[in-house]
Amino acid sequence: MTNWQSTAPAGMTARFRQVRQQTLALCHGLSPEDLLLQSMPDASPGKWHLAHASWFFEQFVLGRDPAYRPRDPAWNYLFNSYYQSVGPMHARPQRGLLSRPSLDEVRGYRHYIDDAVSELLSRDEDPELVALVELGMQHEQQHQELLLTDIKHAFWCNPMQPAYRALLAGPGHAKMVPLRFVNGREGIVEIGHRGDGFAFDNETPRHRSLLQPHALANRLVTNAEYLVFVREGGYREPGLWLSDGWATVQREGWQHPIYWQDDLASEFTLAGVHALDPLEPVCHLSYYEAEAFARWAGARLPTEAEWESAAQGVVIDGNLQDEQRFQPRAASGDAALLQMHGDVWEWTASPYVSYPGFRPLPGSLGEYNGKFMCGQWVLRGGSCVTPRDHIRASYRNFFPPHARWQFAGLRLGQDR
Repeated sequence: MTNWQSTAPAGMTARFRQVRQQTLALCHGLSPEDLLLQSMPDASPGKWHLAHASWFFEQFVLGRDPAYRPRDPAWNYLFNSYYQSVGPMHARPQRGLLSRPSLDEVRGYRHYIDDAVSELLSRDEDPELVALVELGMQHEQQHQELLLTDIKHAFWCNPMQPAYRALLAGPGHAKMVPLRFVNGREGIVEIGHRGDGFAFDNETPRHRSLLQPHALANRLVTNAEYLVFVREGGYREPGLWLSDGWATVQREGWQHPIYWQDDLASEFTLAGVHALDPLEPVCHLSYYEAEAFARWAGARLPTEAEWESAAQGVVIDGNLQDEQRFQPRAASGDAALLQMHGDVWEWTASPYVSYPGFRPLPGSLGEYNGKFMCGQWVLRGGSCVTPRDHIRASYRNFFPPHARWQFAGLRLGQDR
């Protein structure tokens, strides 16, 4: 393999089982009807996520053996996502129509794949196999996050706006952390994967980047701060918006973040409708909204190189999926830069393009990331639904600029 060679770590099978079990745990309490919902073309049903993650292991791990026979050849069509070189696939906007196979059959498929991959790992420590299993686990963790964001959107579309889980209480008596700007490094810095541990191909190669004098905000933008933008007419002022953003605001009738209620005092969460916490990071913004707010605030969005340079060496310790809160939390602490990992993905000013010298993975896996390097924007840092062991300073998430249903917010940057 290229870009992400791996060696078999102790306990690989146990970790594989744990990642797979966590996906099922996130579905606990969801009914078969819940898991069939597809509320918009950009989202997928939970049942499809369960099946697709298993298909990935079947296709790229078990399928390495010419003697392997798929559990059901028709499922290769149903659960392929976008790998054109593998074969045709069911239309993405129609995944919610797949009442068959049943949820029980999909769960059986998962158990079948779990046993087959575990058995293969027990007798084969080929580094390429281990690297493929690692990629499959990282891929599944991405779908854990998507499962939660997609069910949130589906439940929001329900007039009853039901809760997925009760909201775990955050630390009491949170106080506003004053906003201040912290000078970043300037000059030539190195960003990208260092070569130790797993990374996706789009995080490579490590390379030099020139940073101009700049500063980053010490924390994320809060609901209270964004509320001022809304009340002062931010969604009615075309001069604040990129042209495509303003056209989207007009076409879609945006007046505030997607899950805020019209009273501007409450919001829909995975725990149902709750009062808007003024100190929590504003969440579920599109790139257009984040960029417009930054412009209104007399600032800008950080570049991904500025963000990664600041994040290098920062301990990954924040409000992530492992906390089981599934909701952003107010900033606290006295570190120079707070909330660098977790709470919300941070939009950057950087388009999602390849690094100098980028080489995609060979074969069909080359479609994993590289084919999307057009019309997307980079987000950094992870969110409250990102697994802790999935994120790192070099991680590059990406979405189209209109996307709002992800746990995305912003940190301000400025020139010096």
